[in-house]
Amino acid sequence: MSGIFKLVNLKKTIHYLKKNGIRQAYYAARERVEEQQHDSYVYEAPSEEELQKQREAGKAFSCKFSILVPLYETAEAYLREMVDSVLNQTYGNFELILADASPSDNVEKIIKTYDDKRIFYRRLKQNGGIAANTNQALMYATGDYAALLDHDDILTADALYEMASCIENIWKDDFELQMLYSDEDKCNSNGSLFYEVNRKPELNLDLILSNNYICHFLVMKRQLMQELQLRSVCDGAQDFDLVLRAINQMLGKDKKRNRIKEVPVAHVPKVLYHWRCHEASTAENPESKKYAYDAGKRAVEDFLRAREWKGQVSHIRHLGFYRVDYQPDLLSNRPDVALVGGRLIDKHNKITGGIYNARGERIYKGLHKEYSGYMHRASLQQEAEMIDIRCMLASKEAEEILEEMTGLPYLRNPKNGRFNWRDSLKADVDYVEISRKLCEKVRELGMRIVWDPVLTERID
Repeated sequence: MSGIFKLVNLKKTIHYLKKNGIRQAYYAARERVEEQQHDSYVYEAPSEEELQKQREAGKAFSCKFSILVPLYETAEAYLREMVDSVLNQTYGNFELILADASPSDNVEKIIKTYDDKRIFYRRLKQNGGIAANTNQALMYATGDYAALLDHDDILTADALYEMASCIENIWKDDFELQMLYSDEDKCNSNGSLFYEVNRKPELNLDLILSNNYICHFLVMKRQLMQELQLRSVCDGAQDFDLVLRAINQMLGKDKKRNRIKEVPVAHVPKVLYHWRCHEASTAENPESKKYAYDAGKRAVEDFLRAREWKGQVSHIRHLGFYRVDYQPDLLSNRPDVALVGGRLIDKHNKITGGIYNARGERIYKGLHKEYSGYMHRASLQQEAEMIDIRCMLASKEAEEILEEMTGLPYLRNPKNGRFNWRDSLKADVDYVEISRKLCEKVRELGMRIVWDPVLTERID
């Protein structure tokens, strides 16, 4: 790892120490060192042969993209790299809308050196902030989909092609996507090194309430974005707020049955966006925009109000990450949720189970209980395919399902209200198999399963 990244990590450790104390800083630093030792990420751009195939295949697509970029005294090197990354797309049906709020004419002079009719430049009379400036660009959008791009970041050459391909393939199934997002990574200031790849999951309601993992590259149906607009009250987290309000609208008014998989949102599992890191950027120096994390908190609070879910949103020890504590608890507040699960911890203080993927594999297995895991997801509330009944809270409906499955009464632990698995089930029962069957039945009924890492059960 280069000296640049060691310096970045040192800064993050110092910030973390001041905020969370020695003990948490120790585990965070130890986890980061271990991650670096196993980090072998290298961004591999598509070959020229593949890019040429995309240019030919894209001719059969029809969707048009409006790429929105608010500008403000953007450094020439960053500005040209950003513009060039758009003009070099293998899929060319786009318009690049630049809304410039710079007090000087430096940016305008640079843009005038480009001779491409797909570039639409507007000089703004005043700087209204990132949300208002982006809305100015959005006013001129004519594409089928609008996309958000920061003025100093870079799109991969295949970004628009991959989005268009996903949109067109879904159209074949008579299903029109309203929102898409891709994986991303970070790059150093001169764009020569790529690191910290963010491989994202499919849309996960409770995870997105914990952190804006969607982030870049975000594409949304143009009419939907124009209807919602970006809100200045959430400047710094305006895209997070936009995503949450879009999800709320797509979920509709039915508070009980609103399965997230039915929402017209797609994840494109490829790195299509390079988030540039320099001293002033949030990517390199999280402390540089503390206001952004407060804005993100407001966005989550507004989502809860819109869904009529009563809960308190708080910052956790990682900047830009949140926790929702429901009143009086999650199950009584969220009619869409049937099960809440937690962590199983062994005698070595390692996670041994509690949450499983669709293949039945234990997520976060072997992770120290003080570690936060990849992208801090082991410390976040999230929707799950399957949780373990040995650390579980269940709705009345789910209790009845488990009683029917086992033929035994559902007993609660009087201390914490969780399922009393030791007294309710036989000692030689296959807990994982029963958990799988229960969770399958719950999902078939259209209800959610949430995993909460605060809930912990010792399994020695």
